[in-house]
Amino acid sequence: MAEAAFRDVSGEISQGSGSGRVLIDSAGTGNWHIGKQPDPRAQAETLRHGIDISGYRARQVNQHDFTRFTHIMALDSENLSNLHALAPVGTTAHLSLLLDHVDGMAGQSVADPYFGADDGFAQTWQQVSLAAKALAAQFVQARN
Repeated sequence: MAEAAFRDVSGEISQGSGSGRVLIDSAGTGNWHIGKQPDPRAQAETLRHGIDISGYRARQVNQHDFTRFTHIMALDSENLSNLHALAPVGTTAHLSLLLDHVDGMAGQSVADPYFGADDGFAQTWQQVSLAAKALAAQFVQARN
């Protein structure tokens, strides 16, 4: 859902100065969902916002990601710790929590709706959408 939210606002970054190229992807720190589609409830929530994520497939973070991307964001502190442990020597990516980029939300985890009721996906969408907009604004400001 975070990838979808950021893709949705990435046009704001492309319209700024510079090359405008934005590479967006998502991956997990574990291998238990590799190749699978997003949770059907996540798909339903993003569709409510006009975004189809049915073509997305889960993958696991790899060593190349730490130099391929300038920023890697985790949705919770456990995954951020896992990213720090996985990061190879020479990592160039800035690692952070996604909500660290939202005023007043630094250090907070995105709500994990997986084991809860369907409405938890709406809360998660709100959080990742807010973070996506904040990130887009930060990237545009950094370019100018």
